[in-house]
Amino acid sequence: MNSYIPQWRLSLTAGEHSARHIRRIVRSLLDEWGLSPLCDAAELGVTELVANVVRHVPDRRCVVLVLRLEGGVRVEVADGAPSLPLPVAGPDTEAEHGRGLVLLDAVVDKWGVGPRSGGGKTVWFECGPP
Repeated sequence: MNSYIPQWRLSLTAGEHSARHIRRIVRSLLDEWGLSPLCDAAELGVTELVANVVRHVPDRRCVVLVLRLEGGVRVEVADGAPSLPLPVAGPDTEAEHGRGLVLLDAVVDKWGVGPRSGGGKTVWFECGPP
């Protein structure tokens, strides 16, 4: 029985341009795994999660994990900050921030957040076949 799950993992200190580089990697992985139709949603999702690290995690350190699922993909971004992200109810259309999780919810099949062993949290999302 083969228990290998195709995956990619990166530990980094996120900067302003990190999301752009990670988006390219996610697109390449999904192309390689035959999951190209999921690229747009996965790229948007990982962009939002990495941007939240840059914006809200003081040391900007995180771990990005991309897992191939049966017909889909799961992306996790873990960091050491204890505060959990919450979607803003009725975000201000003029606000520069606060719409990321609302947008994430609109483009992925499911997402969530939970505590990370050793402290902090993991925010994740999954995209499946259209």
